Amino acid sequence: MNDDVEQNDPMAVLEGQVWALAAVVATLREAAAGSLEAALAADPARTAVLEAAGVVRREGSDLVAAPAMRVGSASANAASARLSSMRQAVAAAGGEAPAGWDAQSDDVLLDQGRASAGTGHALATRLVPSLPGLAERLAVAGSRVLDIGTGTGALAVALAQDLPHAHVTGIDSLERAIRLARRELEGAGPAADRIELRHQDVVELRERDFYDLVWLPAPFLSDEVLRACLPLVAAALTEGGWLVAGTNPAPREPLLAAVANWTAARNGGSALTAERMTETLGDLGFQDLRRIPTVPGGPVFVAGRRPSRPAS
Repeated sequence: MNDDVEQNDPMAVLEGQVWALAAVVATLREAAAGSLEAALAADPARTAVLEAAGVVRREGSDLVAAPAMRVGSASANAASARLSSMRQAVAAAGGEAPAGWDAQSDDVLLDQGRASAGTGHALATRLVPSLPGLAERLAVAGSRVLDIGTGTGALAVALAQDLPHAHVTGIDSLERAIRLARRELEGAGPAADRIELRHQDVVELRERDFYDLVWLPAPFLSDEVLRACLPLVAAALTEGGWLVAGTNPAPREPLLAAVANWTAARNGGSALTAERMTETLGDLGFQDLRRIPTVPGGPVFVAGRRPSRPAS
């Protein structure tokens, strides 16, 4: 009878999955301070949960982790991203947080921001060299990068560190996030001298022919804001400049798709997929469109070159 109860109790399974995710986050946090192997060996009971969840398997006496666990120096960023999601889920379960990022705690904002540092490094070191002409542009002193929705500034710092000639402007509609970003910038070293932070909504963007690269985190902006800001972003790019939008992969599982829509609605964001973003940029005239996956289950970059403007 107990077997029948367990098999027919989906809530028990879901609760177990929550604890499995907690085991993932705790292991990644420890791996960031040492190694994944040491973290797996430190708590055999916790590692047994990872095995049961399928993210770790045994091959003889060895433990082999799934690619999502083998993120190396990005372990802290991956843990922060999952921890931010878990904090928001707990708040939703307790009815503590209304919709919107402005209702999230400083801890959630900081976790989410620190998670974005890995995206910034990947953008600067992997994507920029692959986009025609962009690396050369950003190697010139005075080149400019716009970080939309900078949050607590971690992505802006990563860009400034990896693009030593570029000036990075980070804007965010949430004043509290900008205050946290300025505090975080105090530990950024010399790169902070090339970072400007502004409390500004992207729909108020008015620069023209100004930025060589614009980063747009689509999941953090509503569909309405995306529709309004994309023409402004196109106008703000220099001739031959690039827009790179971060998007989420289209979930194949119905549960994950439903969760993506719910979290987007709660936080005032968008569930726009890479495919839909590509179509949207194409409709706006962006050229040389391409989609670039990152890590398994991670964001998909959608890149496009600024549309040509007719000669006046």
